[in-house]
Amino acid sequence: MDMAEALFGSDDDATGKPEGSVDTSAMAAIAAHLAREDAGSAPAAPAPAPAAAPAGRDQVETRAGGVTLLGNQHTQYPTDYDPSVLETFENKHPGNDYFVKFNCPEFTSLCPITGQPDFATIYISYVPDVRMVESKSLKLYLFSFRNHGDFHEDCMNIIMKDLIALMDPKYIEVWGKFTPRGGISIDPYCNYGRPGTRWEEVAWTRLSQHDLYPEKVDNR
Repeated sequence: MDMAEALFGSDDDATGKPEGSVDTSAMAAIAAHLAREDAGSAPAAPAPAPAAAPAGRDQVETRAGGVTLLGNQHTQYPTDYDPSVLETFENKHPGNDYFVKFNCPEFTSLCPITGQPDFATIYISYVPDVRMVESKSLKLYLFSFRNHGDFHEDCMNIIMKDLIALMDPKYIEVWGKFTPRGGISIDPYCNYGRPGTRWEEVAWTRLSQHDLYPEKVDNR
């Protein structure tokens, strides 16, 4: 039986319906059949793509090969001195001269003679140029000193030189305030200004006037 016969009946239809009348039940069955055919042949709708997260500074820098530690849930903490963990990101305001200061109250290193721990709060201030140090990588870098044996003065100079090599700042200073050992606390200060620029003069001025009015130290 073709579609026309199903809808209108044949000449020899014995159903008792008038010739040419529409069979509504057959019409509904054909419509359902066509709907099933359409559903089978139509391609499946693609799943909606997940909404893209906004590209923050850490995501952009990761794609550029800069920051990889920030947001990483599998961070390995170095137990030996390791400047290679330091990472940088781009300074978005290179035309502005401004200070960035890190306050690091949990610094630990070892006395190279006795092997006993030395504790300090370290203040790192710098004026960036093109690159800036990423704070989580700095935390891991400072953590790597916990089993490193060096005198207080050496540690501060090592930190400053590593940061200079890392990001070539216009100016940087590192000030360590160590807890007393044997009744004496040691506060080494070192700084650097890029040679041939006004920051070289700034470095000398700040060094020559450093700690003119020492703070009162009450065993910290």
